[in-house]
Amino acid sequence: MKKTVYDFKAKDIKGNEVSLEQFKGKTLMIVNTASACGFTPQYEELQRIYKEYGPKGLEILAFPCNQFGHQEKGSNEEIAQFCNLRFNATFPLFEKIEVNGDNAHPLYQFLKDSLPGLLGSKQIKWNFTKFIVDSNGKPTKRYAPQAKPLDIIKEIEFMLK
Repeated sequence: MKKTVYDFKAKDIKGNEVSLEQFKGKTLMIVNTASACGFTPQYEELQRIYKEYGPKGLEILAFPCNQFGHQEKGSNEEIAQFCNLRFNATFPLFEKIEVNGDNAHPLYQFLKDSLPGLLGSKQIKWNFTKFIVDSNGKPTKRYAPQAKPLDIIKEIEFMLK
């Protein structure tokens, strides 16, 4: 049975398998993203936070997903290009995945089981749901899509202490 996020692997945006164990000892923000969503401007805040807190031990792991309003239609290459050109994103981007349903990525099954949403729902409701994971790989907090990354900076600072 998988006990931490370090027990999982995922493919990066270029298709290379990445063991999440490489992020051991870091605080993580794991977020499902989309390029054509009303919340897409959050990429800008994610990058600002990553630039400031990355050197202090924060990693932001972005998982594009097309399950909500078909707002992530592009190929992995197009997604990477969009994030680089529009937001100069330097945090790790992963391959497009599913976060709900039978084909949900195992990492997201684990996150949802660890931190159910409102009223115990294990579904991800929309793009830009954020999970904070402590430096031991344990999910600690789940934030709704409406929670802007800068709104949760105090939580991140606390986790980095």
